[in-house]
Amino acid sequence: MATTGRGGGRTLITGWFSFPDGEATAGDVLALNRVRAVFEDRELPYDVAWSPGFAPGELGLDQAVPEAYERLVFVCGPLHGPQVAALHRTFAHCRRVAVGTSVIDPHDPAVTGFHRLLPRDGTTAPPRQDLSLRAPRGPAVPVVGVILTEGQHEYGGRRLHAEAARAVTSWLAARTCAPVPLETRLDRTDGRLCGTPEQLLSVLERLDAVVTDRLHGLVLALRCRVPPLAIDPVRGGAKVTAQARACGWPALLPAERLDAPALDRWLDWCLTRGRTALRRAPAPDSGDQAPLLPAALDGGPAA
Repeated sequence: MATTGRGGGRTLITGWFSFPDGEATAGDVLALNRVRAVFEDRELPYDVAWSPGFAPGELGLDQAVPEAYERLVFVCGPLHGPQVAALHRTFAHCRRVAVGTSVIDPHDPAVTGFHRLLPRDGTTAPPRQDLSLRAPRGPAVPVVGVILTEGQHEYGGRRLHAEAARAVTSWLAARTCAPVPLETRLDRTDGRLCGTPEQLLSVLERLDAVVTDRLHGLVLALRCRVPPLAIDPVRGGAKVTAQARACGWPALLPAERLDAPALDRWLDWCLTRGRTALRRAPAPDSGDQAPLLPAALDGGPAA
């Protein structure tokens, strides 16, 4: 994003999110948003340089003409290494400021090249709060658990698991939601996985929806009254389809017919009508084998 204003010369805002092989963390981008808010409040013109791997089509460092800028601001992250040091050579004529950063070695050329430092830590000055703490943020989004598998080789040539996973993850990347990758496999030695069923159920209960191609992703989400969008990854349908029918749950798509519009319609349905209906359904562990939802809902969202 670029802004224009009545301030002085233009500023290029950079960070580790600017380098071609860098990465954008949530903290980096929130810190950037804090700096952008200050610039916009003061009507100072600026551009942001983005890594093409994170924000393709946006302004990249190699596209930023150094002569177009009077200042360069580096936001967040550690000040070290040749990539940061190279900014001082490329933008040698600019006044260069680093804000909200960590100083590892005060004698590093990556550090000494800045005209002014406003670090969060690493100097003799008291540490400052990270910029992300007070950054503006947008509205909250639905939290969606993602439970996928590329196993189940017993289905042989009917397997469409890899294709389904690619379609789902590509769709989720463009969807406005917070994806939470989950695994139904339990492991008591790996602190990144749940070690008991109760731990997994506790996670599922806190979600807004689940997208899954696993039978137990579907069933356990229903048990927690969280609407699942189920995908059957087996050509012609198999246990996921059978279980969705047994439970009377209509949010089901075959892997052969996955596309973004259908996924969008069903997830929207899960987050609205499906969520409401599931909350009113009989408790899944009541012993009643009747479908969870009334037949009137079987049609799902309009195509």
